[in-house]
Amino acid sequence: MKTELIHRELSESILGASMKVLNTLKPGLDEKLYERAMAIELKKRGHRVEQQKEFPVHYDEELIGTLIPDLIVDDLVIVDPKVVSAFHDTHMAQMLGYLAITNLRLAILLNFKHAELKWKRVVV
Repeated sequence: MKTELIHRELSESILGASMKVLNTLKPGLDEKLYERAMAIELKKRGHRVEQQKEFPVHYDEELIGTLIPDLIVDDLVIVDPKVVSAFHDTHMAQMLGYLAITNLRLAILLNFKHAELKWKRVVV
């Protein structure tokens, strides 16, 4: 039985955009630069991109703060550019929290630290 990847075509477009950004800017810059470049590249590819969209976080029906993911693409996928040696459990846990608060099902972590793009899909 074959399992379909959630948001497969969108994921491929996001990864293609991230490879273009990495090949253009090269590795190791500040994360915000990659975030801004990703927003530009994804918009050029026809996607709707929201940067730093705020989501209220409640506990026991009281507002306790605000969650601000880096990028949300087509109201379906959280995209989080990183510049780290490697992804760690804390990165995965953060994305699971983001997915829970936003009610989205897919987050993609992108690592722009190295010449070869590293990425990780986090699905709920």
